[in-house]
Amino acid sequence: MESALINYALVFAYCLVGVAVICVIVLPLIKAVDDPKTLLGTAIGLGAILLIFGVSYAASSDEVLPRYITFGVGAGISKLVGGLLTTMYLLLGAAVVAIIYTEVTKAFK
Repeated sequence: MESALINYALVFAYCLVGVAVICVIVLPLIKAVDDPKTLLGTAIGLGAILLIFGVSYAASSDEVLPRYITFGVGAGISKLVGGLLTTMYLLLGAAVVAIIYTEVTKAFK
């Protein structure tokens, strides 16, 4: 009984994530029809994230530890995961710096 309930809850959660993804993609496009200049800012932001990921991916190692080989992890997956983790760390650091900067500037206004 509990496992069936968990399965239904997971399917419902997946459906909600799907609806959220569709909303995240469609609603900005609807807004962009009203003001096409907003697409430039979005494109710059997306380009910056892709650039950070590209640098992170190029700098990451493709080394795989023997214990992960048993799980089917190869050099490509290892490099991809390393690039994604480095990207996440850089973006997290940038967010923390931006929050601190905002709070400090607000304190002096």
